[in-house]
Amino acid sequence: MDAFDLTRIRRFYDRFGAWQDSQGFYENAVQEKLIRNSDFPHARSVLEVGCGTGKFAARLLAEALPDDARYVGIDLSSTMVDLSRKRISPWADRAEIVQSDGGFDFTSYGPPFDRIIFIYVLEILSEMQIQKALAGAHAALSPGGLLCAAVLTEGIDTLSRLTTSVWSALHNMQPYLVGGCRPLVLRDHIPEKSWQIRHRNVVVSMSVPSEIIVAEAI
Repeated sequence: MDAFDLTRIRRFYDRFGAWQDSQGFYENAVQEKLIRNSDFPHARSVLEVGCGTGKFAARLLAEALPDDARYVGIDLSSTMVDLSRKRISPWADRAEIVQSDGGFDFTSYGPPFDRIIFIYVLEILSEMQIQKALAGAHAALSPGGLLCAAVLTEGIDTLSRLTTSVWSALHNMQPYLVGGCRPLVLRDHIPEKSWQIRHRNVVVSMSVPSEIIVAEAI
């Protein structure tokens, strides 16, 4: 996929809907690692780009964030927005879900954020769009704020390499069969002049490899 086709991506995730939670067999371990390394107890404001069904948002609000921390989630899909709003309704006084227009100006969603989250989002974007997304995140973070990201990545052992080979083949054949996602080495896209990587790890869960990066805006 050469470009981020908003209409086709939105259509895919509108159809996919709550089925996204079925990916917990590999996402849950990644979310656990991200929570453990992102210092969420000291965050006062959080933006999640591509919040999906709101599963991670609910976990943050229930377990990781301070009681007075503010959460904003954005997503292209109206189906995902509806699902997320229902899921975070117990925290409606300090959490909101907004439908995104697909742009990368994240400053429009509120004052500077302490954390900006991308979970299985950046690997949908083209190379240029990844840079725009990272620049947008940098502009919307408070000084010392953290980028908290997880992407599908290249395999590190026999089974995970086989998984990503199949995934890449499907993506090359028809990107929207896999929601536009392809294996990505995110570290190679993080500009050293703007970010200091505080944590990086590759987690393999059920043969699916994911790269986790927590980087501080500098």
